[in-house]
Amino acid sequence: MGEAERGEAAPRLRIGYWCSQGHETRVAFAADAEVPELWDCPRCGLPAGQDSAAPPPAPRTEPYKTHLAYVRERRSDADGDALLEEALAKLRARRGA
Repeated sequence: MGEAERGEAAPRLRIGYWCSQGHETRVAFAADAEVPELWDCPRCGLPAGQDSAAPPPAPRTEPYKTHLAYVRERRSDADGDALLEEALAKLRARRGA
């Protein structure tokens, strides 16, 4: 099936995007479409920009935090010791010791 059956193709722009890993991605857009400033690199997933000399930096990812890490952010060691002593006192009272 050629252009005669499908009709003429719309005019296109091929825009290059570069990520911080040096990967180049060329994306075709319609000539009248709004071209996005950033594009996700299909090879590594990092954001890519149109300036090959200054690609956008990789986003900073926060490390995974455990439940204990979140508790330690909210409570001091003294609070933790007090809660532990309270829980141990209740346990000892239940056991009758």
